[in-house]
Amino acid sequence: MGNRLSKIYTRTGDDGSTGLADGNRIAKNAQRVEAMGTADELNCHLGLLIECLDSNDPLLETLRRIQHHLFDLGGEFAIPGSQVIGADHIQWLEDTLDEHNADLPPLKNFILPGGSPAAAQCHMARAVCRRAERVVVALSHEDSINSAARQYLNRLSDLLFVMARVLARREGAEEILWEQKKSAL
Repeated sequence: MGNRLSKIYTRTGDDGSTGLADGNRIAKNAQRVEAMGTADELNCHLGLLIECLDSNDPLLETLRRIQHHLFDLGGEFAIPGSQVIGADHIQWLEDTLDEHNADLPPLKNFILPGGSPAAAQCHMARAVCRRAERVVVALSHEDSINSAARQYLNRLSDLLFVMARVLARREGAEEILWEQKKSAL
């Protein structure tokens, strides 16, 4: 952190603008700020998921690493033109995804979010991750961004889906399959 805040409030955002890490100021409702905020929101959901798990859970290391990646991703959005997330991050997600998916039975239907408190929280994080991806796609139509950021979020949402399945099964919960007939009135 370049400048440490001795005061949390600065009053500089009272006009509806916020400062980027490069010193530029932009509107708080700008797509770039939305991308930073959604990455932060996703990180908070992962924090909640972590708190649902035992202190020796094998998923903790993976989730903490992802939290660091998301903080880096938010920083990347805060400095236009910067690139922190790269192909190695995406490869790590794919390898981790393959590892966790290997023991799961193939899906023959959509599943409803839930199964256990931890699995439900993981599904919540997945949904926020999908929103973050949509926000980043919208940002890419306005401004140049690192394409690896978008790819990272796409793979991360897949990993979170698989982790939710792992959590539900591990906690002895059944995956609730979506039944199209039940949605008919």
